[in-house]
Amino acid sequence: MKLRIATPDDASALKAIMKPVVADSTATFSSVEKTEEEWAALVARRIEEGRAFYVAELDGEVAGYATYEQFRSSNNGYRFTMEHSVYLSDAAQGQGFGRILLIAIEEHAREAGHKSMIGVIDADNTASIAFHEALGYKEVGRIPQSGYKFDRWLDALFMQKIL
Repeated sequence: MKLRIATPDDASALKAIMKPVVADSTATFSSVEKTEEEWAALVARRIEEGRAFYVAELDGEVAGYATYEQFRSSNNGYRFTMEHSVYLSDAAQGQGFGRILLIAIEEHAREAGHKSMIGVIDADNTASIAFHEALGYKEVGRIPQSGYKFDRWLDALFMQKIL
């Protein structure tokens, strides 16, 4: 596994990673896929804003990514609290890539002077909850029936780690 900073050229691979996540899971509450152009712009914007955007490569192919942005970005009162996204391809699951990616963006955020990292998780996603707990995240809140996907209501679970 190789970890590196993402570039806009990774847009196609990022879109491919997220396609089954959006289509088949509640790991994201979104049911709308980003275009390659939107992915390229997101990578460029995060890097320009001084946020981390890392990809993990497996056998030369992008197999996962992690990034973060300000939690509730429209309010500067949260400027030291970040919210992360970590996603892996099916091929990269269960090999420790998610842990490596999340630790890398936590270190980046800490070095940038941020105070805490938030994960927002489907409250029924026991694997993601266990993953976050293993890395020191604690449940700090829950918003019942705040998401809607696959014709059902989803609870958003907030987990936080003080950096």
